[in-house]
Amino acid sequence: MRAAAQLFREKGFDGTTIRDIARAVGMQSGSPFYHFANKHELLMAVMEEGLRQGLERAHAVLGDDALPPAQRFERLVRTHYGILHDTGSDFVPVMLYDWRSLPAPYRRRIVALKNRYDTLWQNTLDELHAAGLLRADPKLARLMILGAINFSATWYQANSRKRERVGLDELAAQTVSLVLQR
Repeated sequence: MRAAAQLFREKGFDGTTIRDIARAVGMQSGSPFYHFANKHELLMAVMEEGLRQGLERAHAVLGDDALPPAQRFERLVRTHYGILHDTGSDFVPVMLYDWRSLPAPYRRRIVALKNRYDTLWQNTLDELHAAGLLRADPKLARLMILGAINFSATWYQANSRKRERVGLDELAAQTVSLVLQR
């Protein structure tokens, strides 16, 4: 599934063939069909895996509910950058750009998982707003913040050799400073 995620991210769903995926893992071209009924099912599995990993990572960094909302927000922001850019993290970017390729029943499953992830963010942003640390409407803030972070999948290059390269910790810190009123 990791090879499929990488190929879908590099070439897009439409540009990737089952033969490409099979070749990448040293299988016969028909072998993936022993595991997935069709390419759409494989795409859905890639997206589900990304969302599951994202939820696990978010729950792991949030851990203790007693953390102040600003600290939870900082952790969510840094974790989300990691979900998009850490080594082997092709799963969620595939979801961001290829979810419309899924048939409606598959899309509903992805939306249900995505809603669980969004709830973690929404609860934190609601608490920030109540504490006076977020002036914007929390629902719009969630859409705008996640949209901005997600768009980094199109421009951020972790392996860039440029002097100006910014690490994920710095990206997260800058994002937090744009949002929170301290």
